[in-house]
Amino acid sequence: MEESQHITVLLDETIGGLAIKAGGIYVDCTLGGGGHSERICQALSEDGRLIGIDQDDYAIARAEKRLQPYPCNKIFVKDNFKNLDRVLSALQVERVDGIVFDLGVSSFQFDQAERGFSYRFDGPLDMRMDPQGTLTAEMVVNEYPMADLKRIFWEYGEEKLAGKIAGAIVSARKKKRIHTTFELSDIIAEAYPAKLKRKKHPAKKCFQALRIEVNQELTILTGSLKQAIDHLKPGGRLCVITFHSLEDRQVKQLFNEQCNPCICPPEFPQCVCGRKPTIKKITGKPIVPRDAELENNRRSHSAKLRIVEGIEKE
Repeated sequence: MEESQHITVLLDETIGGLAIKAGGIYVDCTLGGGGHSERICQALSEDGRLIGIDQDDYAIARAEKRLQPYPCNKIFVKDNFKNLDRVLSALQVERVDGIVFDLGVSSFQFDQAERGFSYRFDGPLDMRMDPQGTLTAEMVVNEYPMADLKRIFWEYGEEKLAGKIAGAIVSARKKKRIHTTFELSDIIAEAYPAKLKRKKHPAKKCFQALRIEVNQELTILTGSLKQAIDHLKPGGRLCVITFHSLEDRQVKQLFNEQCNPCICPPEFPQCVCGRKPTIKKITGKPIVPRDAELENNRRSHSAKLRIVEGIEKE
């Protein structure tokens, strides 16, 4: 949900992809500051309904204020989108006309030093999207074994220097516990060769990896998207915006499987496994930001939008 108060990533493309019906039911699984939800509400009539989900009380409060002027029905739920089935069941909603996932972290969360998401601001090593969550980045950095730190940096950050950085962290924490983003950023920077520092901030990939670990972002993604697909009406649209290759790979793989779920050997003349498609693709290749958006919003550079449509369940 990488958005700011004024700039929401791939906004026009996402709203166009939803093909909004004025009286429809739409779910924003990553409410954030309400950027996508606002455009959905603008297109809905009084009979339309928006369900906004976020695990951050501050995000919900911001969105409630922003969306207050619109006459459609609005329901805000504090929860994780991994519980989409439970949320919709509690609201007695079986099928919906559209669902949005805008993955990642909101700009306002990045820009709050006390949330600990950014190496650009000094703050506590937190990184929890849900402030009531039990696991923090400070706990991961100071308590995980070196092997686990290396794995996280390699798998979630695709950091080639994962082992060296993990070793530097373990050495540093033996002297004193690592508490702040700047302390961690400095340790990572010291482990980086000078020639690589000029290309990008040395802490970028490790901070991403820690955030993913703290919030279990990749662990819950595929299951959450499967729930979303199950709740689409025929013709209902699912729009998913990703911000790094690990997310996009999961989304692409799931959509391919759901569009063509047959597991019969290719030499079989016809399908005998009985598995039927649950969606059809609206986008073949992902939609990426246009040049104007890239110029105006640096956080849009890695964004990709994939859209699928629900089909009749047999």
